Amino acid sequence: MAYFNLSFLALLLLLLPPLALLLILYLIVRPRPVKIPIKNRHVFITGGSSGIGLALAHQAASEGARVSILARSIDKLEEAKKYIQLSTGIDVSIFSADVRDYDAVSKAVEEADPIDVLIVNQGVFVPEELEKQGLDEVKFMVDVNLIGSFNMIKAALPKMKKGDSIPRSIALMSSQAGQVGIYGYTAYSASKFGLRGLAEALQQEVISHDIHVSLIFPPDTDTPGLTEEMKKRPQLSRIIAESSGMMKAEEVAKKAFKGIKSAAFIVPCNLEGALLSIATAGMSPQRSFVMAFVEVVAAGLVRLVALFFQWNWYNGIHTWHAQNKRA
Repeated sequence: MAYFNLSFLALLLLLLPPLALLLILYLIVRPRPVKIPIKNRHVFITGGSSGIGLALAHQAASEGARVSILARSIDKLEEAKKYIQLSTGIDVSIFSADVRDYDAVSKAVEEADPIDVLIVNQGVFVPEELEKQGLDEVKFMVDVNLIGSFNMIKAALPKMKKGDSIPRSIALMSSQAGQVGIYGYTAYSASKFGLRGLAEALQQEVISHDIHVSLIFPPDTDTPGLTEEMKKRPQLSRIIAESSGMMKAEEVAKKAFKGIKSAAFIVPCNLEGALLSIATAGMSPQRSFVMAFVEVVAAGLVRLVALFFQWNWYNGIHTWHAQNKRA
């Protein structure tokens, strides 16, 4: 009996610290958990005519949403509309505009129904080392990926704030290159890292209006854009980027909506993305006290894993340059 009591006491003492930590995290995590409905809500997606954007639009329509897509090419928009209509039976509203043009984006928002879920998905990527890359290409990526996101959100916010009492969402499509810098991605990574600062500050600004921000981090995704990018991607970029694997656009769309519906701030799309999310959690909001517990407990171990990745990448870079000098 005494042995049993000692064993029970030892177990209790062992469990007390993690249980106490879970209780503290349950009390302090902010914002609080919330659910974002998709069915019968208006989902507005930029870059929605192809790739991840088209997969997002198809997923939203499949879940019973009213869908609008915005892109530059009216021909691609018409093709996307027809595809979604045929596969889901849902009609889609289309808007032709360049996200770099605030007036054009504002006009599209005014013509559209009030937006419940805004997915800022547009993105361009031209891989090249900074020394070799023209500043016009750098500016192009920053203007589309970052400034275009500011334009779209700023145009949509006034009407979103006046929405009904049901929670609403703003989701930004970043990239795993927005969590860790990668060789040959200098300008692209800068434009995607910027989205994180935008999202963290924006969440504080809109939380009182029941608007919830999500930041999505897909790896390389099998899209027409990636096919073009691979033709120009430096060899070292390929070696490093391939360590996270590739996903289908439809898989990313499902992961994205799972995160949006749970109002998760950070939405990873695969195991490597989940590890990166823990490693880079920093000051980002966290709604799940369980996930917060994982971040706190696993932070040291994940940092160690991250250092092994960096060791591998830098060894690869030095080896590659050494081989090319001898060639």
